Amino acid sequence: MANMINNSGLTPLRAINGSPYNGQGNVYYIPSTDGSQYAIGDAVSTAAGGDATGIPQVAKASSASGTPLRGVVAGVFVVPPTGPTSAVGTTLPLEFISVPATKAKNYYVLIIDDPHVIFEIQDDGLNALTATSCNKNAYFTVANQTYPQQLSGTTLTTGTVATTNTFPLKIIGLVQRPNNNFGTSARWQVMINQHEFQGNTAGY
Repeated sequence: MANMINNSGLTPLRAINGSPYNGQGNVYYIPSTDGSQYAIGDAVSTAAGGDATGIPQVAKASSASGTPLRGVVAGVFVVPPTGPTSAVGTTLPLEFISVPATKAKNYYVLIIDDPHVIFEIQDDGLNALTATSCNKNAYFTVANQTYPQQLSGTTLTTGTVATTNTFPLKIIGLVQRPNNNFGTSARWQVMINQHEFQGNTAGY
């Protein structure tokens, strides 16, 4: 049976010690001048600076840049988590869970920045990976979804699977699920191989 194509970027599964993902993350800032679209499941890196209260800034990650990753978007705040500004009488767009490329305001996002989280990601379907891909590394391909689909379109880049230690993702193995099999568009367990909170990394 063919694997179902349902890209959703990087989805947290569990911690490396086997405990379930607990839904935790940290708040980061995206300025209105940023020109990228963000969705839940997108990978991000830190950028220079932060907001007026000292919340650090992030930028959408490009796997080809070689820049270590800070984490993965897990949520978008409807109202800024800074300051006592009241939202009473304000219509809140709860149906939107992504950040547009063209921004009229600053945004705040919840980032899974724990380097020990295992994520699930679907591959790009361009090559049929086998068991030999387990324990190797790979790039990811960044893609934006179109409304009404608001989750990330990022996929594992099948053509890059190798032992190279600088690649951003480490493949743990196939997601163990009855409807997931070796072949095109399989779903894989991965960890961030080049993480800003592991080892010595440059500041921004």
